[in-house]
Amino acid sequence: MVYSKEVENMCCVAKGANHENAPIPEEGKWIHAKEIKDISGFSHGIGWCAPQQGTCKLSLNVKNGVIEECLVETVGCSGMTHSAAMASEILPGKTILEALNTDLVCDAINTAMRELFLQIVYGRTQSAFSEGGLVVGAGLEDLGKGLVSQVGTMYGTKLKGTRYLQMTEGYCTRMALDKNNEVIGYEFVHMGKLMQWIKEGMDANEAVKKATGTYGRFKDAVKYIDPRKE
Repeated sequence: MVYSKEVENMCCVAKGANHENAPIPEEGKWIHAKEIKDISGFSHGIGWCAPQQGTCKLSLNVKNGVIEECLVETVGCSGMTHSAAMASEILPGKTILEALNTDLVCDAINTAMRELFLQIVYGRTQSAFSEGGLVVGAGLEDLGKGLVSQVGTMYGTKLKGTRYLQMTEGYCTRMALDKNNEVIGYEFVHMGKLMQWIKEGMDANEAVKKATGTYGRFKDAVKYIDPRKE
């Protein structure tokens, strides 16, 4: 360590205030985090690119400072999906500090990593008060059965009104309208379940029927419309 002449000539003053750093909640414990290996937790972060044409939801499961699991979900930009594929290879095995200073290819994913880093190191994770934290694999539970991201896609115009295209449950096939042409429900196909059953050998038409469901007062409708054509 190199000191200036001015500092070298100073006398020593004893350090009186020397209390520990504030503890943060981690997986059911209060931890005085002093090194990266002291950090554990599972949580999500949201990021966006500079032109704001796409966004990313990043989920990380960190154990003893190391990323053991990641889930990268993107929307709005075709190139971002390919960046997410690379990020899913890059992130596991890195410490959260390494990940923060690694180019994850896409601005939105990098921003999500920054926001998520702040949550984790400040103890603001989903598993902060969960004893032992969440198991590796918990990220997939966010997707539910069929392992498909929960994405909502809606379109509307002043002239023609709203169109439901994609709901949490899946791809919207029909909208249900009452006598006033107001929406009272919709029909959907759960794409994750559909593809799983087809892969298992089920006939495609049968799989579509089995994966189809409705929400709201669908059966009470006066009129049904295809949101993409009508």
